[in-house]
Amino acid sequence: MSESLGSAVPLSTTEPRPAAAQRVLPLRHPGRWIASAIVLVVVAQTVHGLATNPFFQWDRFQYWFLRPTILDGLLITLEVTLYSAVLGLLGGILLALARLSRSPVLRAVSWVYIWLFRSVPLIVVLLFLYNFSALYKTLSLGVPFGPAFLTFDESRLATDMVVAVVGLSLNEAAYAAEVVRGGILSVDQGQHEAASALGLPKGYQFRKIVFPQALRSITPNYVNQLIGLIKGTSLVFYVSLLDLFGSVQSMGSTYPGDIVPLLLVATAWYLILTSVVSVVQFYVERYYSRGALRSLPPTPLQKVRAGLRDLRARVRKEAAI
Repeated sequence: MSESLGSAVPLSTTEPRPAAAQRVLPLRHPGRWIASAIVLVVVAQTVHGLATNPFFQWDRFQYWFLRPTILDGLLITLEVTLYSAVLGLLGGILLALARLSRSPVLRAVSWVYIWLFRSVPLIVVLLFLYNFSALYKTLSLGVPFGPAFLTFDESRLATDMVVAVVGLSLNEAAYAAEVVRGGILSVDQGQHEAASALGLPKGYQFRKIVFPQALRSITPNYVNQLIGLIKGTSLVFYVSLLDLFGSVQSMGSTYPGDIVPLLLVATAWYLILTSVVSVVQFYVERYYSRGALRSLPPTPLQKVRAGLRDLRARVRKEAAI
């Protein structure tokens, strides 16, 4: 018995090697590194061209960026955007509820409104409203085909700001209606049935159950509309309202040699405005994700920290190999 044991293969040769002695080589990705290098070269060339090309006149860009004329136009852009966004969203909610109503009249009127304003270009709407006084000198409220109780002078009422806000709001409401309707339809039907089973009033169901859940779908889509609205305010220049783009156009006509830096100023301010809206969108979406996700999405700062940790760990792994 002892001889057979003595002649057996030693146990040390059949045992697996310790985990510490095993080295796992990571999978190489040469294509990823090549693509990253090409992208970095293109980005570096683009930045170098922007910085060194005298045609951009960055000294004039710095001069015009905070000029009072530009800031006044920026303030008008913000005012028009704010009023139009609020009125457009409210109008979109009413139109969406009308389209979801059981009344055939409300559904038909809402559908025709949305179809009309989604078909007509925004510039046509603004120009039509700007020349509205040529069609109707006065506006009145009263009995159809009967006496009027209130009469308004359209030429005094329709200032440049009013025309711009009304035109943008009418156009925005048509698109916001479809965004809101899509968000409401995205709520699971079981939520409606559960609320109805509890005997809750329809208004309470919409305010407390349906609409808060629909906001998760409405928010990103409507923010896209809001970004488009910010850029769409550049058209109010054609109704004699000097917003940001209108101020740039006016200064470009006065100083034709500064057209390029002035356009760069407008581009920079539009980038800043849309970036701020995008940041607000992220935190609003994060807020309404509570309860729907197991963990909230990381903030940009958390993403940067996680990326730095991953990069540090990758560098250490490469150095160890």
